[in-house]
Amino acid sequence: MIIAAQIFATAAALLHIYIFSMESITWTTGKTRALFKTSEAEAEATREMAFNQGFYNLFLAVAALAGVIALGMGHLAVGSTLVFAGAGSMLAAALVLALGSPGKAKLAVKQGIFPLLSVALLALGLALGN
Repeated sequence: MIIAAQIFATAAALLHIYIFSMESITWTTGKTRALFKTSEAEAEATREMAFNQGFYNLFLAVAALAGVIALGMGHLAVGSTLVFAGAGSMLAAALVLALGSPGKAKLAVKQGIFPLLSVALLALGLALGN
């Protein structure tokens, strides 16, 4: 189960790296604006906020990936802590999105499913000793 948790943590990290790229690099492009349903004016007005928010997503991805690597190297306590911190924070952010913007619940599910599976499988794997 710990290996499955690592796979889902990696998937969550890759998704959050993609989100980082949209928020911090391509925020004002037509494709990203269409995805986030923002006008050109809204994108320009929120550019600095999105840039900052994108880095939060990147840092969570780095934490989760560092945990996956540590687990792969046999460092159970360090790896688990990093995966729980990175993926757990991703899951918490998805819950905040769903609760704060019910119209974006579908996006929140997409954002939160990999972290949820990672955290749940890691907790179960640790509890069962595998």
